[in-house]
Amino acid sequence: MSKIQEIAKAVELGKVKLIEGLVKEALEAGEDANAILNDGMISAMGIVGQKFQNNEIFVPEMLVAAKTMKKGVELLKPHLAGDSVGKHGKYIIGTVAGDLHDIGKNLVALMIESAGFEVIDLGVDVPAEKFVEAIKANPDCKVVGASALLTTTMDSLRNTVKTMIDAGCKDQVKIMVGGAPITQAFADEIGADAYTADAGAAAVKAVELVTQ
Repeated sequence: MSKIQEIAKAVELGKVKLIEGLVKEALEAGEDANAILNDGMISAMGIVGQKFQNNEIFVPEMLVAAKTMKKGVELLKPHLAGDSVGKHGKYIIGTVAGDLHDIGKNLVALMIESAGFEVIDLGVDVPAEKFVEAIKANPDCKVVGASALLTTTMDSLRNTVKTMIDAGCKDQVKIMVGGAPITQAFADEIGADAYTADAGAAAVKAVELVTQ
């Protein structure tokens, strides 16, 4: 097994304690930092996302895999050419106004970051205008994710998407939505570009949206 394959396996299995040593060994052996990131860590997180979608693993395993990758990336950063960590550009994420849930959003943010985006997390209870401001302040942002975790905040999500569309944000970004009560039909109805049911699928979809 090559060093990069070992790193991929460590990320996939969430071997937090082993990752630093493996990354150091790979760098010392002359492996390219970008290859370690892309072929090792990011591809491993793709497998993790797939397993999560298939119910082969659950939230705790996914979190520990993302944590393992984060630790490895910290070591890699000084060696990366340009900013490969955010090679897909920026991704703005937030939970809509009136909704204080952040566990799902945080998990999506972790997976999106693991897929090669620089994540700008606006937090929870985010007014629609704040999404618009963040998009305009980051012209290199290509995707925005808004979540509503309660049936009572679905209208807030509708308003958030409408506010972004009315402000002309769709010329710059693709709008992704998600959350427990949200469905594909609701996403279509409010004019979102994409809907995903879980964090693993969100990461895959985000990459798809910027590489189409």
